[in-house]
Amino acid sequence: MAGKEAKDQYCDATETTEPTLRRFGGRMKVLLTVAAGGVLLSSIIWLRNTDHSSSEASAQQAKPATVQVADKKPGATTQQQSQTPRQSVTNTILGPADLNASPKLPEKPRAVGQEHKQLSVFAVVNGEQISRKFIGQQTVKRFGGEVLESIINKKLIELECTRLGILVTDKHVDMEIEVIAKKFGLSVDRWLDLLQNERDIPIQKYREEIIWPALALRQMATKQIQVSPEELSKAYESEFGPKVKVRVITVTNLEKAQQLLKAAKANPDDFGSLAKDHSEDPTSASARGLIPAIRKHGGEESIELAAFSLEPGEISDIVKVANQYLILKCEKRIAPTYVAPQFLADAKQRLHDQIRDANMQREASKIFKELKEKAKVVNVYVQPELGKQMPGVVGLINNYKITTRDLTDECIMRHGASVLEGEINRKLLKQALVKAEKKVTNDDLNREIARAAESYGFLKANGDPDLRAWVDKVTENDNVTLDIYVQDAVWPSVALEKLAIDSVKISQEDLEKGFESNYGQRVKVLAIVLQNQRQANMVWELAKNNPSDYFFGQLAEQYSVEPVSRENSGQVPPIRRHGGQPQLEDEAFRLSKGELSSIVAIGGKFIILRCVGHTEPVVTDLADVKTELLKELQDRKTRTAMNRTFAELVEASEVVNFLRPIKAASGVTPSAQPPMFQK
Repeated sequence: MAGKEAKDQYCDATETTEPTLRRFGGRMKVLLTVAAGGVLLSSIIWLRNTDHSSSEASAQQAKPATVQVADKKPGATTQQQSQTPRQSVTNTILGPADLNASPKLPEKPRAVGQEHKQLSVFAVVNGEQISRKFIGQQTVKRFGGEVLESIINKKLIELECTRLGILVTDKHVDMEIEVIAKKFGLSVDRWLDLLQNERDIPIQKYREEIIWPALALRQMATKQIQVSPEELSKAYESEFGPKVKVRVITVTNLEKAQQLLKAAKANPDDFGSLAKDHSEDPTSASARGLIPAIRKHGGEESIELAAFSLEPGEISDIVKVANQYLILKCEKRIAPTYVAPQFLADAKQRLHDQIRDANMQREASKIFKELKEKAKVVNVYVQPELGKQMPGVVGLINNYKITTRDLTDECIMRHGASVLEGEINRKLLKQALVKAEKKVTNDDLNREIARAAESYGFLKANGDPDLRAWVDKVTENDNVTLDIYVQDAVWPSVALEKLAIDSVKISQEDLEKGFESNYGQRVKVLAIVLQNQRQANMVWELAKNNPSDYFFGQLAEQYSVEPVSRENSGQVPPIRRHGGQPQLEDEAFRLSKGELSSIVAIGGKFIILRCVGHTEPVVTDLADVKTELLKELQDRKTRTAMNRTFAELVEASEVVNFLRPIKAASGVTPSAQPPMFQK
């Protein structure tokens, strides 16, 4: 209740905030790397991964590195992570490239082991200490409820294992990890290394909190976890059986669906255009209705029945699914995949294991529910009044006490490293603001929240930002309160902008390039992406000897390693100028309709294009869109300046992180490439 009142008061206090200029959203992705507890803000991250602009280059994230304790020298570096914004028709094949390479960072922070209990100070930032006590408070503030729930669940399983006489030993855990690693074709060491370095899952946590409970539950539910012949048969047919390649039109109005069905049956060849112009599903509409092939037992039964009743070229009747109306057109029927006898047993065993695991998850949910119903569980953490009667206790399980210290230690072990990273970054920003004699005011925070709300379409009827709706959205995750949102997302963004804004300048050349990129002519192409030069040469020769869009599309389906072009018969978003891939753009703009490109080598991939036409610019005068273009360029350049400023700030700082005492990386590296074809 207190949280809701706080939100209401905050929104009421900011109702009169002036509408801010729309800056196309994506900048707030930057701030998450300088905010404490960035990991927890999953809902905010999802919202901010979307860049509403068609900017020429995506913003890159920056995190601080730490200095090896033994060295005690400044030399922090920054980490780059590619942003994958949702773009409009101005998207390019390989996505925007980062022309301003940043110094690379060491690996991501890992969860820490028990050694943290021996430390009273976790980090020193330019001489200022960050204590264990403070990080403990911050981790509990962000993750306390989630971690306590996990502790309770694990303890329930432990108590039930004791009652049933179930014993899961380290040897059992080792054997299970080996089985899982083999499924991925990896050694145990490589598998554990991947989990730790790529997924931020410490080995001990993986063993104790993932594998051990899974094995315990498996033994508890052995009788319930069975795989029937019928389940195995359906799974086999779904994976290896026949499929139907279709186009689809999706709308939410029955009358509109009936009109589209009539038009489609009158001119079946126009189905793709109807899907592009009228379908309300943006993903399939952008591909003229094409979706991945429909297989049996893979989803909605009514869609499968409609799809498998069609022959190539036929159009279905209207299929109602929930509140949507679908029309399907069969492009082709795909024959079952042949599985050689020597591979059949392995295929069935893999499917058997998948079904067993799915069944186990269902049974695990039931077991947890039953255990909780039978056990006496008291969550003191979420009951402040009860907490006053039981100081130092956050939970009870059948009179077994979980203490505040237990919860704090567990929160630090799981999330201490990532929260500490954020607090180091926050301290760097605060120190820089003091040095620059700048401050972040409440008005600054209000404007940033309004900007974010407007940027993501949270508007009132009069066009003003709807702050209440926006705050409700970003705090809908249980871990995210209004205070955490402002502290971890809004404040760092404002602070970093204040430090960077003076360096942002927009030239006439920037305007002209931005206009050409966003409003100029684009090249409509089909594309094939290959892994190696030899295969590219072969496919190019085949395309040259069979110069048709249809044959090129077939080659894309067969050979392209990039999912969008492969699934859509080579169709990709039109290529624009100044999109970040000049080599590819130059080749595309040299082509005439029906012409085949040379092989373009970019980023270890080999791309072949076939031109199918050019778009005609709708806007031809820069003056007509100058105001909107200036907003976009201002936002993009601000994001770039924020990243650069933070990288420079880190480089000039001396940071000792006792939870991650690793060497700082040296040199620079280009950012990772975003997905090749973005819708």
